[in-house]
Amino acid sequence: MDQNCCVDAGHHRTGTGMAYCQQYISNCNTVVLNGILLPAPLGYGSRYFVLFNIKAKRIPITLFWSVPNITNICQDCEQKGHPCGFSSQRRQAFCKHQGSRCEIVATTSSAATFVVLLLTAATALYLSLKSKADEEIRLKIETFLKAYGTSKPTRYTFSEVKKVTRRFKDKLGQGGFGSVYKGRLANGVPVAVKMLENSNSNGQDFINEVATIGRIHHANVVHLLGFCSEGTRRALIYEFMPNESLEEYIFAHESDICRELLTPNKMLEIASSIARGMEYLHQGCNQRILHFGIKPHNILLDYSFNPKISDFGLAKLCSRDESIVTLTAARGTLGYIAPELYSRNFGTVSYKSDVYSFGMVVLEMVSGRRNSDPWVENQNEVYIPEWIYGKIITGQELESTRQMTQMENDIMRKLAIVALWCIQWNPKNRPLAAKVMNMLTGSLPSLTMPPKPFVSSAGHPILQA
Repeated sequence: MDQNCCVDAGHHRTGTGMAYCQQYISNCNTVVLNGILLPAPLGYGSRYFVLFNIKAKRIPITLFWSVPNITNICQDCEQKGHPCGFSSQRRQAFCKHQGSRCEIVATTSSAATFVVLLLTAATALYLSLKSKADEEIRLKIETFLKAYGTSKPTRYTFSEVKKVTRRFKDKLGQGGFGSVYKGRLANGVPVAVKMLENSNSNGQDFINEVATIGRIHHANVVHLLGFCSEGTRRALIYEFMPNESLEEYIFAHESDICRELLTPNKMLEIASSIARGMEYLHQGCNQRILHFGIKPHNILLDYSFNPKISDFGLAKLCSRDESIVTLTAARGTLGYIAPELYSRNFGTVSYKSDVYSFGMVVLEMVSGRRNSDPWVENQNEVYIPEWIYGKIITGQELESTRQMTQMENDIMRKLAIVALWCIQWNPKNRPLAAKVMNMLTGSLPSLTMPPKPFVSSAGHPILQA
């Protein structure tokens, strides 16, 4: 008669530093694990058993079968001088009346059952642990939202988010975080809805966004209108920015109209606005906000081409009198990350790290090219800061694809000099965001040429640090 072996954490003892669960029942044909009925593996022998060890997050489970009736039958057969056999259909051993030795019958169904059991048990354990982790993240977010107060943006249900986006019909873009969809609120206001589908930060990116820009209302910082946190579904609802990101215009082809829109005057206007928004984050809020993600992709443009800083998933809050922060790992995108985020030999991590990223964005605007590592294997690639520094020192024009007035040339040189100050290796040599604003609004003759903001090609400073 079949019996069910129920394996659970209630029946356990401690062995060699590991708790395990064991059930030992004769004629055991099925096993119940986490409410799932599983077939026991088939086989027999004087010491036959199957042992599972499934470990995840310090939760070991051992499944143990013993089928002594098979052993007894085989022993009885041998005493009578008959060989031992096994029927997979009847699931029991029997005596053969020919031959002189006991045969151990291994069937394909036995191996298949073993594999199915192992996979099913592992899947059940994974789903159980994932469910527990999801619940921990949900509680973490709800605790944060409760402590946040009543001034947070509007909270939406997931059903409302689907209605706002017309069931995610109009997709605007895709990123490492998930997808962005165009939507419209009930009052007709167009919005961009960011679904945090691929978040691996235990909900921290969601918390960072709501905690930082949830209370901010600044002309150069994107406005967070609402959010959704329902189970494992999380969404952020922003004001809609119709002209996409600055990246679309900096790296457009020379003949493309997008690049043509970035005239020297427009570049100066955009750089000044980004610096103004950055200064507000560093000095204008109750708590200092370090962005750690300033790059062209995260600078969005509204209807009037007014730039707004977005994506605060990597941001860090600190008190206004705190000038140094501690990070366990580098944050940001390669090419825009300040040297001190790689190695403390370059200095301490602070709001000056955002100034470095800003400087790289301005250099890319001026050159229309992506910055690259000065020690790349492909020697045909140009390290933009070095290329621009050489142009400034030798008095060459920075823009050669179109004819510019003297005033436009002066604006380009001003932007380049300010940017070269911002990307100094030593954070102490970089200007504050407020100083950057003054430099951009001042005259070109008032600016001094900064030290060379990179080392010679004799060695990579980060690798030598």
